[in-house]
Amino acid sequence: MNRDEIKGKGEKAKGFVKEKAGELTNNPDLEAEGSMDRASGAVREGFGKAKRKVKEGIEDVAEAVDDDSDDD
Repeated sequence: MNRDEIKGKGEKAKGFVKEKAGELTNNPDLEAEGSMDRASGAVREGFGKAKRKVKEGIEDVAEAVDDDSDDD
């Protein structure tokens, strides 16, 4: 798990808390802010996952190339 995934999860959690607090206090602005925080957290977490997958793919290709060069 990379930094973007962790921060995204944190933003989602913060948004969830704000959203529920807005519901409990009947504050639609706080509820909307929480929804926005959750959405931005989900995007950031998704970006982090994509970044990690690309890195893993590059490492797999580099490893395959290294294995092929050892056969020569």
